[in-house]
Amino acid sequence: MKIRSSVFASLCLLFEICGIALFLRGFFPVPVKSSFTSKNKVSDLPAEPLTGNGPNMSNMPPPLFKRVVIVLIDGLREDFVFGTKGHHFMPYTRHLVERGSSLSFVAKARPPTVTMPRIKALMTGSIPGFIDVVVNLNSQALLEDNLIWQAKAAGKRIIFYGDDTWVRLFPKHFLEYDGTTSFFVSDYTEVDNNVTRHLDNTLKRDDWDMLILHYLGLDHIGHLSGPHSSLVGPKLIEMDNILKKIHASLITKETEESLPNLLVLCGDHGMSETGSHGGSSDPEVKTPLVLISPAFKRKTAMEKPDTVEQVDLAPTLALALGLPISQNSVGHLIPPVFHETSLRDQLRFLHLNGFQLSCLLKDSIPAYEKEEGYEQFHVAEKSHGNWMKLYLEGNASEILSNMGKKVLKQYLDALKAMSSALSRQLGKYDMYSMIVGMIFIFQVLLLLLLVMPEALSSAASVELPLGTALLSLPFYLLFLLCTSMHMLVCTSAESSCYLCGLPWSIALAIITVVSAALCLLVTMATQRLVPEGRPSSKSHNSSDAGGFSELDILLLMGTLGHVFSLAASSFIEEEHQTWYFLLNTLCLAVFQDVCRTYFRERKGPADELCYAPTREDTSLRKWLALLTPLLTLSCCRLLRSLNQTGVQWAHLPDLGHWLTSAEHKVALSLLSTASLALIFILVQHRCSLVSKIALALGLLGVYSYRAAVGNVQFPWQQDLRDLSKGTVEARFVYVFVLGILFSGVKDLLRSQVVTVDARLKSRGLWEVYSGLVLLASLLFRPHNLPVLSCSLLIQTAMRQFIWREQQYDAAQITIMHYWFGQAFFYFQGNSNNIATVDISAGFVGLETYVEAPAIFLTAFNTYTGPLLWACHLVCYLSSEYDRSMTAMAHGCYCFALLRSIPAAAYVILVTALRYHLFIWSVFSPKLLYEAMHTLVTTAVCLFFTVMDQNHSSKP
Repeated sequence: MKIRSSVFASLCLLFEICGIALFLRGFFPVPVKSSFTSKNKVSDLPAEPLTGNGPNMSNMPPPLFKRVVIVLIDGLREDFVFGTKGHHFMPYTRHLVERGSSLSFVAKARPPTVTMPRIKALMTGSIPGFIDVVVNLNSQALLEDNLIWQAKAAGKRIIFYGDDTWVRLFPKHFLEYDGTTSFFVSDYTEVDNNVTRHLDNTLKRDDWDMLILHYLGLDHIGHLSGPHSSLVGPKLIEMDNILKKIHASLITKETEESLPNLLVLCGDHGMSETGSHGGSSDPEVKTPLVLISPAFKRKTAMEKPDTVEQVDLAPTLALALGLPISQNSVGHLIPPVFHETSLRDQLRFLHLNGFQLSCLLKDSIPAYEKEEGYEQFHVAEKSHGNWMKLYLEGNASEILSNMGKKVLKQYLDALKAMSSALSRQLGKYDMYSMIVGMIFIFQVLLLLLLVMPEALSSAASVELPLGTALLSLPFYLLFLLCTSMHMLVCTSAESSCYLCGLPWSIALAIITVVSAALCLLVTMATQRLVPEGRPSSKSHNSSDAGGFSELDILLLMGTLGHVFSLAASSFIEEEHQTWYFLLNTLCLAVFQDVCRTYFRERKGPADELCYAPTREDTSLRKWLALLTPLLTLSCCRLLRSLNQTGVQWAHLPDLGHWLTSAEHKVALSLLSTASLALIFILVQHRCSLVSKIALALGLLGVYSYRAAVGNVQFPWQQDLRDLSKGTVEARFVYVFVLGILFSGVKDLLRSQVVTVDARLKSRGLWEVYSGLVLLASLLFRPHNLPVLSCSLLIQTAMRQFIWREQQYDAAQITIMHYWFGQAFFYFQGNSNNIATVDISAGFVGLETYVEAPAIFLTAFNTYTGPLLWACHLVCYLSSEYDRSMTAMAHGCYCFALLRSIPAAAYVILVTALRYHLFIWSVFSPKLLYEAMHTLVTTAVCLFFTVMDQNHSSKP
């Protein structure tokens, strides 16, 4: 069966997406959880250790607090409370920290530092799986044991106001609640007012035991303008006043007979220097944890806060409220909270925590008995029994006190060791799913490599011997062998496998596909490596005649070098440096080719080199061609200084920070105006008159939107009183985006269905491209508009003076576009850290959170660089009439191959490095980016395939 190269490439990528999805399902482990389906109960608690046969207590110690108010401020960095900002903007809280009855800690969150996994960690004490960063957009009910369930089961009345993620995680748990969406980041005022408006009435009431407030405004300010924005100070002052009001209310309600109340101030995560979060940098993972209650000793001066794990709060609150610890909690209690209790109660609290951790350790680690913490716990438990015997005998000597302190230390050491062991055991990898996924991915890569001569030939078609492969005996034998192995794995696996849980019909379909692909590979390899009289493929591929050029070698070595660099965590963190280097080298290689073209080299009689000008030397075109690589280098150097990205130098100030500061708004306004004007000039010349008008009005709307939200200003705009969310202006732009896209799609349909018109098709493609450029202009932050204008400038210059003049083939041009797309991905300020994803772009023009458009806009904004360069490639190859019969197919095939090579290499790397120290902070986010990039490339190749027509003759 013979099919086009573009169709084959698209099918391969679709197959690869399935393999990557299966690999991700196996790689991102299920978090450590107890296998018991029931939740912990008071009746399940162990008895107090006691040596001998005397009676011992099996009850919980009495609770320490009557009421608890948890104030969770989303995006609260530890320096916002303990640093200079806390001193200036949160004076009341800072006074309580320095001289009040409080305990202060720095709570470290585990990546991914996004809201939903952090709420899970705070309430369950467990470490959520990294894949929860994806589920964060659509949280489901939390079924595992947690503090909220335990409190409700104990009859405690819980009220909640704030982020509606809590309402979705804990449905039917709250006596009263009012949720607000956490994803509409343009709103940082009403989202907090909606919480505070309930406060006065709720604090006066006595019908609740636990009050949870989740404030989102600070996090939204971070997403909009960063942690150093002028909006941060007023928001912290607002939060300080709220804490003052709550604290005053709790104090007035306390009596001498009742238990004290507890006020907890915490953050779910911090924010990076750009205002985002999701990664593992210190500003993202370090959050303040302040416990305020008369039960604690009053301080006399500011003390350096100790560091605890965020998961330690769940067991601490549970025991302090007289509740069982959640089954899956890996945290250990925070000792200072219990210092004012009796020594017997302290030991009992530690024993309950140790018993829960030891049970989870037994259930999670096969060789649990060899764990140091498990052995230490049993030693401490035995010592505790001896201490209890002396205590019950009435021994009141100093020996008993010293012995109790020793047992206390033994318990603490055991708890820390067991908690650390469980934290390292983040989950269990599903190796079976990972291996099957890798087989899928490598089969795709091998298929693409095997068909390379045919796919890049003048026919641009691939011969697939499906009949020979599927009707052969080896296929059926392989199918039976794979089925047997599947049954063997599923019946002997110690832990559950995703593939083993699938219905047999789906499992057999997967086995059939894998067996068929393997047989197809063997058949094709046999036919190509043992030609048996077939004509050489070189006769079908004129590009082979001249061998590899220097540019070919550079493109090949650069692509492979980038793949090899992914084996090092530092190169992943600073991957942008790799692409900047490759792009600069490419520009120099192109400059050398241009010099050779316009200054032809020949030898004189004295063997001296002299340069004879060609007939084009008298034209301006030669000099413009020479300037194009230099212009590209200059633009790249400018864009590098616009956004500091990566990890090592991300904290350094850059041009983007300078432009976005309030005192430089005029400069940003002028730069935005110039960039938008340049975008119009570069894009409009290939559009119809109607589209030109729509583009001009749309770009004017882009500036109006940014002025409405306060990023830039019009000359007559003197103050900020008229600021709005810019919803009307953004929707105004969306109308023109849809109009231009509709015009382009209409031309494409006419060229494909009504009449075969290459010029009409080319115009339709350019108009679709123009619509995407206008959409990118709207979503880009103003300081990033030069990235877009420079991208268009480089595309125009290369198209006019380099690619056509140098007669580069479709494969070379495709690889160049791929490299440029990757570099511009990082020029935007992106990195392999989830924190650099600008989610505010997903809410441009939206008044409420709508999942589908928000996800699409965020993904488009993140991958604008690769998408626009890929779209430009389609437009360019389509407009080259003499190449149109095969150029599109060649481009599609090269795109698929360029994506498959790093994807296949990276799944091997992360499998080998799955126990690496930086697996969750560096390698896992990169794996998600690789998966998303493959999905984007698949969409691009499908577009290639639709645009590729196998004409029998030139149009």
